[in-house]
Amino acid sequence: MKIGIIGAGHIGGNLTRRLTALGHDVSVANSRGPETLKELAEETGATPVRAEEAARGAEIVVVTVPLKAVPDLPSGLLDGAAEDVAVIDTGNYYPQRDGRIAGIEDEGLTESRWTERQIGHPVIKAFNGTYAHDLIDRARPEGAPDRMALPVAGDDEAAKRKVMALIEELGFDAVDAGGLDDSWRQQPGTPVYGLRGGVKEVQDALAAASPERQPEFRG
Repeated sequence: MKIGIIGAGHIGGNLTRRLTALGHDVSVANSRGPETLKELAEETGATPVRAEEAARGAEIVVVTVPLKAVPDLPSGLLDGAAEDVAVIDTGNYYPQRDGRIAGIEDEGLTESRWTERQIGHPVIKAFNGTYAHDLIDRARPEGAPDRMALPVAGDDEAAKRKVMALIEELGFDAVDAGGLDDSWRQQPGTPVYGLRGGVKEVQDALAAASPERQPEFRG
């Protein structure tokens, strides 16, 4: 599968490592230009590109940049992507880093709904509460007793199924966390955020979440 990754930080870098190892054709971009991704490309075999090129032909595009950087992503970011492209948003709102985002604070948008509006395309929220090194260290075969589960939220059921299948391929169980307006259940400060649990634990944590954003995650 052709996959584009926009953002080569901890999550983006480790997804590049895992997905290339599984045989996927990965293009990876960051804000500093493809020449700065030479080492990652040599390590993984991924193709370093500019951000506006990352989605070309891609069936899945991962947007894994700080929320404050989302409005600065190139226009036409998804031009040339597959018609049924699934876009994964891994982002989290940290006001200390991102500044105050009115759409989240005042309109009450979930973080991924806000991101969706910025890029003009439906997104699937996944990997946002996952420790980056767990993508490397904690993958397990299906049925393993210590296999982790990851929540996945989104409105496009076909895109969600595609993302959940990718998560399963990576060695994790995928838990349907509802629509994008339900994705507050997996935002920072909720019980599932950073949870290293199985399917039942993740389901229970999602059910126990409160819609009130904790003070440290408010601007």
